[in-house]
Amino acid sequence: MTLLGHDRYCDEIVAQTERLRAVLSGADLSAPDLSVTVPSCPDWTLGQLVRHLGAAHRWVEKTVRIRAREEIPDEGVPEFEGPDDSDPAALAAWLTEGAEMTAATLRAAGPAAEVWSWGWERNAGFWARRMTHETVIHRADAALAAGGAYEVDPAVAADTIDEFLQCMTFALAAGDPEAAELRGAGRSIHLHATDVPDAEWLIEFGDDGFTWRRGHEKATVALRGPLTEVLRVFYRRLPADSELVEVLGDAKLLDFWLERASFG
Repeated sequence: MTLLGHDRYCDEIVAQTERLRAVLSGADLSAPDLSVTVPSCPDWTLGQLVRHLGAAHRWVEKTVRIRAREEIPDEGVPEFEGPDDSDPAALAAWLTEGAEMTAATLRAAGPAAEVWSWGWERNAGFWARRMTHETVIHRADAALAAGGAYEVDPAVAADTIDEFLQCMTFALAAGDPEAAELRGAGRSIHLHATDVPDAEWLIEFGDDGFTWRRGHEKATVALRGPLTEVLRVFYRRLPADSELVEVLGDAKLLDFWLERASFG
C-alpha cells in the first residue's frame, strides 16, 4: 500500500469538491432548495448532503488549525451549518470555500502536526486522507441523486478502498459490534479491478475477525469489475447485483460483509 502523499490529498479535497459542485450546477433539479432525495443516503436530500460535507470540511479545518487535543463541538465551528437560505449557488460557494480553507490549513500544518482524531493516527495527515475519501464518496452520492457521471482517478480510488479497510480494521480493534460480526474462519472475499493493474484485495475471515492485504488470490467470493464500480459496490453506492460488476462464488458472503462493514 502506497499513500498518495499529503500535498496530493490536500489537492484532492479541493478537486473532488469542485467535481461535486459541477454535478450540482449541471443537475436538472426540480426545486431550488436541492430537495431531491439521495438514493444512497435516503434520509438526506441533496442539499443536506452538501451541508453535511461542507460542515465536515470546516470541522476538520478548525480541528487542525487549533491543534485540538479532543473532539471539538459542532457549535464552535464558524459557518458550520452553511448559508441561511437554500439558494444552490450560495450553498455551492460555501462548499467550495470550506474545502479550500481546509486544504490550506492542512497544507500549512503538514502531515505530522499532532491533532485529535478518532482513528489510528492523531495527526493532520490522517485528516487530509480522510477528507479526501469522504469527498470522493459523497461525490458518488451527489452523482446518483443528480444523475451525473462518476469516475475516480485509479490511484485515488484504490486508496479509498485501502483506507476503508484500514478504518474497518480499526473499528474491529475498537470493539465495534458490527465489525465484530465479520468473522468465520475459512471464508474470504477477493476484490478485483479489471481495468487497473494490481488493484486487487483479499479479505480473509478468521475466528477473531478479519485481515486484509493487496493481492490476487482465490477466495470464497470475488467481486470483479472496473475499479470505480468495485469501489461503489464496496461503499454501498452501487448494488452488488448491478450489471456493471460480476460476483463469482458465494454472493451471500459478500452481502454479509456489505451489511456490516461501516464506520463513523
